[in-house]
Amino acid sequence: MLTPPQRIACMFSMLLTTFSLHAVHASNPASPDKIVRQAFEAADDGFDMVKTQNFYSGWVSEAIYEPLLSYDYLARPARLLPLTAESMPEVSEQGKVFTFKIKPGIYFAPDPAFKGKKHELTALDYAYTFKRVLDPANRSPHASFIDGKIVGLDEVANKAKKTGKFDYDAPVAGLKAIDKYTLRIELKATDYNFLYVLAYGGFGAVAREVIEAYGDQTGLHSVGTGPYMVEKYLPRSKIVLTANPEYRGYTWDFKSTGNARDEEIVKQMKGKKMPQVGKVDISIIEEEQSRWLAFQDGQLDIDKLPQSAATAALDGLELKPELKNQGIKMDRVTDAGNTFTIFNMRDPVIGGYSKEKIALRRAIGMAYSYEDEIAQMRLGQAIRSEMIIPKDIVGYDPSYRSSLVYDIKLANKLLDHFGYKRGADGYRNNPDGSPLTIKKTVEPAAVYKVQSEIYKRGLDKIGLRIDFQVSNFADNLKAASACKLTMWNGAWNADYPDGENFLQLLYGPKSGAGNHACYESPAYDALYRKAVSMPLGEERNKVYTQMNRQVEADTPWIMHTSRIRSWLYRPWIMGYKKHPIMHSDWAFIDVEKH
Repeated sequence: MLTPPQRIACMFSMLLTTFSLHAVHASNPASPDKIVRQAFEAADDGFDMVKTQNFYSGWVSEAIYEPLLSYDYLARPARLLPLTAESMPEVSEQGKVFTFKIKPGIYFAPDPAFKGKKHELTALDYAYTFKRVLDPANRSPHASFIDGKIVGLDEVANKAKKTGKFDYDAPVAGLKAIDKYTLRIELKATDYNFLYVLAYGGFGAVAREVIEAYGDQTGLHSVGTGPYMVEKYLPRSKIVLTANPEYRGYTWDFKSTGNARDEEIVKQMKGKKMPQVGKVDISIIEEEQSRWLAFQDGQLDIDKLPQSAATAALDGLELKPELKNQGIKMDRVTDAGNTFTIFNMRDPVIGGYSKEKIALRRAIGMAYSYEDEIAQMRLGQAIRSEMIIPKDIVGYDPSYRSSLVYDIKLANKLLDHFGYKRGADGYRNNPDGSPLTIKKTVEPAAVYKVQSEIYKRGLDKIGLRIDFQVSNFADNLKAASACKLTMWNGAWNADYPDGENFLQLLYGPKSGAGNHACYESPAYDALYRKAVSMPLGEERNKVYTQMNRQVEADTPWIMHTSRIRSWLYRPWIMGYKKHPIMHSDWAFIDVEKH
């Protein structure tokens, strides 16, 4: 049996790989004539990643900012590799100290904030980036990734809460720039997911000069060391990225996993100086039909097949001949993520921890037909989510079955038992006799109209009124972060391939800052703290399962589905393969029109 230090070394060695993005010592090789046109189905929320967890903001930001680590483009399951670091870190003191050597000669994109000078990436930039995440003024939804973990950092953050100002020059014992290119991070306790945290886009390096120059407008003035920079930004309409002239480039040299698709990609891409794509043109098209028409009309080069178009585009699992004949190809993947309904636990109608409130939420869950969602809303392009942790993520249990199943008879009995009596119109009132109407906020996309119909059919069968309030995603996210929405649709894709990334969304200290259910359960929080202190393995996975059961008991969420994504791309797009964690793939592909 391995000793504890040996086990720790073994755990980390599973993460430490020798792969890296080999830098090209020249200017950005991207060609301005190589353009990728794409669409987002919802709006971003600006590109200051310390302040948002908006999926589309993160997608773009991955192309702008660079964390210390990233992922191998082809490897499945996802595998870490160095990005701005010269190699994987030296890990010491039983997995509590990480020492990184940053590659010299990495520069931020040009910006007036630098006053005509070039700004080279240094260890101090990463130290500053980490500090921003815990600055109380930023209310970062990513704070829990490092809150309570780095020696000395919480003390600076706590002082800022009292004084109203974060002292960025205060020394932090666990966050030191040993020299210009050496960063030392010391944790209070071993954290087996910390290397994944360091690869998360929210920890991509920013420059202090830029943040101080633009302040609250930083999200409109994003400046990083990545392959792209923002050329044009019309919020909720258009994002145009262009090649960052200071980007160092790299040589495409990823290894095939052995399947035919990977072999084809390696043949297309191996040895190319990257990136090749010089411009990315992103349109915000929320309506599915409009987005599908834009792709059919040749206005988009890459797009996710809208669910509403699945029957028109697919023969089973294959593209129909008329699309294949155009040279269109498809990458079909199941999300490393899931969808769910969020209940606001602070809401006076639906929230709370009393038995009657829990019964109300559970009855709503039992009145919702997951089969109808898959067939009618997702058009077969989804699988049922039994637990919070999705398939292919550490902690997923394929034998797990949710206790919340579609059962109209039992839902009615539950409401009857807890005093939700029907009025003369057949709809139920609160136990105190007051009128009861459930409010649910939805986005305007057609799929949510279908889901609303599924909800209404089910709730009519158990005598519950529901009122649907339509608003856009960005505004809904802000309201949910303020614990002001009664019910809302939630979705989460993995930031890193461990179940903690999903379970942290319900951790009490994150209420209003990522925890949109504003769920605060001492039992759940205790299990969460226990889990993150444990090494990878079956014992920790058992705690993850307990956490899932606790959430079912309290019902702050109703789990729905993991979506199947069919990504379509034109014949001139080379090297395309959708990654389970990274979303920005423009720096890994090429455009070769003939």
